[in-house]
Amino acid sequence: MTPNLANIRAVLLDMDGVLYVGDRPRPGEQDFLDYLDATGRGWLCVTNTASKTPEAFAAKLAQMSVRAAPAHVFSSAQATAGWLAEQVRVDGLIPGKAFLFGMEGLRQALLSEGFPLTDDPFAADYAVAGANFELTYEQLADMTLAIRNGARFVGTNPDSSFPTERGPTPGTGSMLALLAAASGVAPEIVGKPNAPMFELAMQRLGTEPANTLMVGDRYETDIAGAIALGMPTVGVLTGINTAEEFAAEDPPPALVVDDLPALLKLMLEADQG
Repeated sequence: MTPNLANIRAVLLDMDGVLYVGDRPRPGEQDFLDYLDATGRGWLCVTNTASKTPEAFAAKLAQMSVRAAPAHVFSSAQATAGWLAEQVRVDGLIPGKAFLFGMEGLRQALLSEGFPLTDDPFAADYAVAGANFELTYEQLADMTLAIRNGARFVGTNPDSSFPTERGPTPGTGSMLALLAAASGVAPEIVGKPNAPMFELAMQRLGTEPANTLMVGDRYETDIAGAIALGMPTVGVLTGINTAEEFAAEDPPPALVVDDLPALLKLMLEADQG
């Protein structure tokens, strides 16, 4: 069913493939964001990338002349740390320690939620893994030992590949698969298409699924997870999936548009009645 865009109160936007591809901005993103602000709609840039901090993402967007404060960025690192903290926090404190397998984005997210970090795999209560682009065998070994010793194994996202200018390279999902094979334990995964990522984003915006629009370029992560929660969805053709691929999915996105300027045009028409 085609959503009534006039009823949308907030928008979640995937980043790579929607706002940019690699280091190349997509057309019309600032005009779209400005319109959301002008009409009182909330918005968040939601990304499965857990390696960067919100400040680093905001700086990357600024280099493309896109104005987005760090508070407008929500990564799978933040979602993972927030989701796990909600589950284990007691009287405002986090019991136990976390062993980190990842980069600065995940480190900052865990510290921001109050997780004490440890470098000792045998002292860890939580083994939290994201993409690690500087990994060594020793880090893999320590993470495996932490999980085998009983630490709760949590992963930021299931993405098996990571887009680069050279082409797809191993992503978080590939690293989680290695750790799962080595430890014999499957991770709990928070990022898209899993529900916690979307639910925590909507919690930040103060909206419900029915009036929160998800805009993405990849069906299996951006669109499928949102549909499962009853969110209206828009597939854009500036990234991974083609119009034919979106149409072949069951169910397909509620809308498929060429790009953000096309979506902005539809929102303007809906708002003008």
